[in-house]
Amino acid sequence: MFCIGDTVLYGSQGVCKIIEIAEKTFGGDTILYYVLKPVYDENSTVFVPVSNAALVAKMRSVLSAEEVYDMIREMPDEETIWIDDENERKQQYHHILAEGDRRKLVKMIKTLHLHRTAQNQKGRKLHQSDENMLKQAEKLLYNEFAMVLNIKPDEVLPFILEQIDVEKKGA
Repeated sequence: MFCIGDTVLYGSQGVCKIIEIAEKTFGGDTILYYVLKPVYDENSTVFVPVSNAALVAKMRSVLSAEEVYDMIREMPDEETIWIDDENERKQQYHHILAEGDRRKLVKMIKTLHLHRTAQNQKGRKLHQSDENMLKQAEKLLYNEFAMVLNIKPDEVLPFILEQIDVEKKGA
């Protein structure tokens, strides 16, 4: 069970603080809820029924700083996961976004960045759906990294690139 004050990841909402565990009445039923406040969206509030195992399973603890640094060190060696069939790619990438597995998010971000670069070299752009999924994946991963590393979300990519560069020079 989670506690008030815990920081968790919740689905596509990303990093959230549990601000309350309270009974709320919606539609005539009184149910115990985790009340989540997304860290990077103060205007939102998310209610997760404590008794709904499937929804509670979407709440995950955030990574430690050590785990974030480990992931960054491993990024250059991560494989890409490009899928030529656009419909299959959309389906797989939507699944990755919904699942929130950080390693898969890293692979997806790396894949889409490399594909965008290749497209730009040909004078083309990334498909809009790929661009949207890239932004969603970056938001999920970078917001968590920002919170854990105590930096701003827009500082995450430069931080990652700097860390990878330091690793290369040290190797």
